[in-house]
Amino acid sequence: MIQDIAPHKLHNEYHPEKVCVPSDTVICVRENSLLVAEGREEICFPRRENLPREIACRYLFSIDEEDFYLAEDFRGEVTGFSFMSLRDIRYQLQGPQRLMYAAYTAYHLALWYRDNRFCGRCGERTAHSEKERALKCPHCGHMIYPRLMPAVIVGVINGESILMTKYANRPMSFYALIAGFTEIGETLEECVAREVMEEAGLKVKNLRYYKSQPWGSVQDLLMGFYCEVDGDDTIHLEREELKEGRWVPREEIQGQKDDLSLTNEMMMVFKAGKEPRAFEG
Repeated sequence: MIQDIAPHKLHNEYHPEKVCVPSDTVICVRENSLLVAEGREEICFPRRENLPREIACRYLFSIDEEDFYLAEDFRGEVTGFSFMSLRDIRYQLQGPQRLMYAAYTAYHLALWYRDNRFCGRCGERTAHSEKERALKCPHCGHMIYPRLMPAVIVGVINGESILMTKYANRPMSFYALIAGFTEIGETLEECVAREVMEEAGLKVKNLRYYKSQPWGSVQDLLMGFYCEVDGDDTIHLEREELKEGRWVPREEIQGQKDDLSLTNEMMMVFKAGKEPRAFEG
């Protein structure tokens, strides 16, 4: 998955005292796009020395000994670089995976900074905390921390088949699993049952947790579950959300274009017969 970058390691501790030097990597964000080198098959972000002097850079995190900085709302032009959406970076560039992970994580933080420039409590402009990764309102003292939205990925099993779906309004040709965000006052287990019922009209039982994944493109933390269909296995799709849903036997499962997502891993784990089994006894 995208976070599996070993032997490399992400260090997400906040160091506001760090100063960007010419050799440091800078992730420049403009609306929903990131600045990358042109004519490359792999991801290449600019260094500080490639950018105009007046550009402000804020420390994000490190991977091993490499420091990454953010240039918010970047409006300049840099020779040999152009902006690409996160989706295009994922599907058109071939890693390396540590930089793909850096792109998604940086984008997550960039959206949070962008959406919290003003205090939601009193309307004053926020300021960066000097002690922790947080935004603070100098007027009312309100503290704002990075946003993490819990969501579930669900592998619904019916004997030797799993429910695979395609989204109705997204440019994706491949299959995925049932997914959705957890609502206020709802447990993860309740979210699993609700999402499967809403999107496929199925009841489920024997839920078991598999694994989690940060997914910065939509600021969420994904949690994967397997479960079994409970009773009638007739699929009733929610057509505004999904355009296709079917029971796919293990041997017919085809993975996605890359192995970055929790969805793809869960499908391939099921194909190999290695999914967590329901508790018996």
